[in-house]
Formats: sequence, structure tokens, C-alpha cells
Amino acid sequence: MLTERQGERLPQWLDAVRQDDLPSLHTLAAGIDRDRDAVIAGLTLPWNSGVLEGHVNRIKVLKRQMFGRAGFDLLRKRSCSPRSHVVSP
Repeated sequence: MLTERQGERLPQWLDAVRQDDLPSLHTLAAGIDRDRDAVIAGLTLPWNSGVLEGHVNRIKVLKRQMFGRAGFDLLRKRSCSPRSHVVSP
């Protein structure tokens, strides 16, 4: 279902999960059910936000490294730098 973009199979999977005796999966199924249309679209459509999420994560790592050390100007300089992907201890 995940690798072959078969989001239309999600309702059957959710029904199968509800019939099993696995309470933790019941919680997962309830969460998925709250936003079923979006989850089906995510499992079906070819678009994703992976690249954007990668950039956001990189900037957050830089921010955490510099916490309390510098202001926005240095954060901006480091996040726009070609070497900004290098993480130093």
C-alpha cells in the first residue's frame, strides 16, 4: 500500500485493524480515521514535501547548535552558507 501508491486499500486495512485484538493499533487507526482523506491522498498521489522537510530539519539543527550564542543574522548566514550542512560537535 505504501510503496505502490494504493491508498484506496486503506479503508479495508483500517477495518482489519479494528477486528484484531491490538489496542495500540486501534489508537493508530482512530488517528488515521480522523484525517482519512488526507492520508489516502498521501498514499496515492506522487507529490510529497520531503525536500522541504529536509531543509526545515537542517535549519532547526543549526538553530539548536547555536542556541543562546548568536542572533538571527548569524543563523541566516549559517543557513544560507554552502557549508551549512556540515555539523560540528
